[in-house]
Amino acid sequence: MAMPFSFRRCTVVSLAVLGWLVASAPAFGQEPDSGDPAPSGERVRLILRHRSGTGERLKDRLAAHADHVRKELKGVGAVAVEVHPEDVEALERDPDVLGVSPDAIVTVNDGTSGSSGSSGSSGSSGTGGDDRVFLDTATLRRTLGVASSLTGLGVGIAVIDSGVAHTVDLQGRVTAFYDFTDSGSRIPTDEYGHGTHIAGLIAGSGKRSNGRYAGLAPNARVIALKALDDDGSGYTSDVIEAIEFAIENRSRLGIHILNLSLGHPVFEPAATDPLVQAVERAAAAGLVVVASAGNYGTNPVTGQVGYAGTSSPGNAPSAITVGASLSHGTATRADDGVAPFSSRGPTWYDGRIKPDILAPGDSLVAIVSPSSALHKNPMLRADVPPYVALSGTSVATAVTTAVVALMMEANWRDEGWESPLAPNLVKGILQYTAIPLADDGELTALEQGAGGLNAAGAVGLTRAIDPAVPLDAPWLERGAPLYSRLAGEALAWSQQIVWGDRVVWGDFATRHHLAWSAHILWGDHILWGDHVAPGPSLVGDTQPIWGRQIVWGDHILWGDHILWGDHILWGDHILWGDHILWEQRIVGGVAPEAGGTAGQ
Repeated sequence: MAMPFSFRRCTVVSLAVLGWLVASAPAFGQEPDSGDPAPSGERVRLILRHRSGTGERLKDRLAAHADHVRKELKGVGAVAVEVHPEDVEALERDPDVLGVSPDAIVTVNDGTSGSSGSSGSSGSSGTGGDDRVFLDTATLRRTLGVASSLTGLGVGIAVIDSGVAHTVDLQGRVTAFYDFTDSGSRIPTDEYGHGTHIAGLIAGSGKRSNGRYAGLAPNARVIALKALDDDGSGYTSDVIEAIEFAIENRSRLGIHILNLSLGHPVFEPAATDPLVQAVERAAAAGLVVVASAGNYGTNPVTGQVGYAGTSSPGNAPSAITVGASLSHGTATRADDGVAPFSSRGPTWYDGRIKPDILAPGDSLVAIVSPSSALHKNPMLRADVPPYVALSGTSVATAVTTAVVALMMEANWRDEGWESPLAPNLVKGILQYTAIPLADDGELTALEQGAGGLNAAGAVGLTRAIDPAVPLDAPWLERGAPLYSRLAGEALAWSQQIVWGDRVVWGDFATRHHLAWSAHILWGDHILWGDHVAPGPSLVGDTQPIWGRQIVWGDHILWGDHILWGDHILWGDHILWGDHILWEQRIVGGVAPEAGGTAGQ
């Protein structure tokens, strides 16, 4: 089906601006006058959120205008549609329509396709050749403190990605496969390779590498939900459909965790973003959602570090949003740093602090099919075929997902399929036990969240917690050490939680607070007594963030410029991927219209 107007090429767009496509348009749902042009053959892919009970009426009007309904997304009260460009403005005014969002292209950025940006999936592992340093499983286990006694047994993980192929390392671990793309395949497949790589990092046996490149939770179950096509990209509506399927079938398939190593740029506030709302619904249902922060950390032209690049659904309040750290192939934390490509906060529109945590994300090795696109790229092949090495926040997300599976196994209390750990509690434990990266005082929560992933601390604290105790009661069955010994080093926990636009600290991990409930979603307004940071400064009462002042809310103040909208912050300029370059300034108190040119 043709799609001339593609969000793959126009990454930042206001739907109201689509009026430039036509000089005038007939009222939606009405027949055009004899003098009006007939609807064009071109269509725009959108997601329409509608009022409860109006779905059928809206679909009838769409059909009368020769517009096409692709999918119903009942969980978020929406329909995915293909409409004529001249109908968009009228849809925005339709009283039954609560919101009009792009059915945006969701991608993984593997460094091979040449497509711009993504949510933070994997970038190239290096320049190729013998000088590359791969992060093997033994080193990864040492740096995280992963004990061999835990394997993720009994935990089900839905990997929403490009599919999962038949491989030796994943034999017996993939318990279900469903395809939500147009192909509708019933046979497990992954022509691109990214989903297989993610599943391998989580639950691979490492058999083809004699255990050198195994997953951290090798006995976890993988439920493969294919929402991306053979080039590693897909539509938001397909990802939402996969999330809704996981929610509705979580008991039947035994799903505890969603891994989302994908995303798209932020086009609107989290409260109206359909993909974010699908994630919020999953968390409310008790599923732990682990999402990549994005790979928009540096300007691809200048290499300058940028802020506010967190992508959707990594901007979801309830998601465990994972950025990437550089481990340089070593187990010690002393040489770790924030990966330049890793997206930083705050989130656009909402001003929330993201990422929540960092995990190793450089040159992680896992198996793929020999026929996959990733394996066909010699620059990505590892030293053992058919393994490839990828870097990015997507592989960091897979590492975090595996650790969450170990936490669930460590706290299993009965023989049922449901974990006793609510999503909020899992996030809180991961952040409270995180290890802040060593630095010269420059890093804030916008770069590293609460710090680097600490599996030993997270599993240990999880084991000590009895979630069955009454609210407000102490729930630690034994004391928490507040530090972990990793690779021979005693490293202190962060003892803090990044919550909305604040940093929270204190003794909140020792008691069963209401905030740990499965029915309380993360936001800006839940306070823990007097343990809430008084303002947006994350590194002290007066020290500004990035060396310049920042204002949280609808606008971000960067020096003498105010930046707003759908863009990433790099000095005075804003750039999403390599697509659209904008410059927005305050000149004499008047904001000129955004200008710039669109690239391909």
